[in-house]
Amino acid sequence: MGFLIRAAMAVLGLWLATQVLSGLTFADTGSLVAAALLLGIVNAVVRPLVLLLTLPLTVLSLGFFLLVVNAGMVGLVAWLLDGFRVAGFWTAVGTSVIVGITSWIGSSFVGDNRGTFQVYTSRRNDGDQ
Repeated sequence: MGFLIRAAMAVLGLWLATQVLSGLTFADTGSLVAAALLLGIVNAVVRPLVLLLTLPLTVLSLGFFLLVVNAGMVGLVAWLLDGFRVAGFWTAVGTSVIVGITSWIGSSFVGDNRGTFQVYTSRRNDGDQ
């Protein structure tokens, strides 16, 4: 359930970015949903490797290089997906900021369980038989 809410927050963030930024366009609603799902996959698979490789630049820039990394992830999704167009670097930066803020707000409602493994157990009380 949490995944669906996070995906919906990403869709909402991308839609909101299209309303605020003139250089961001989607061909249709299907492209919007596909871009949100693909952005989630790219952020889960590609982004950690890019963060590791760019760690010295991130430290030297006091974390501001993360804006470039996030914009690169948006640009990669736009490159991979037909029907999603980003006009330039600053549009990608603005998109990543808007989607990040929207996802952050959504995570505050859902809770942030990323990176955790939860085990649910049930006990049967044999003394009640």
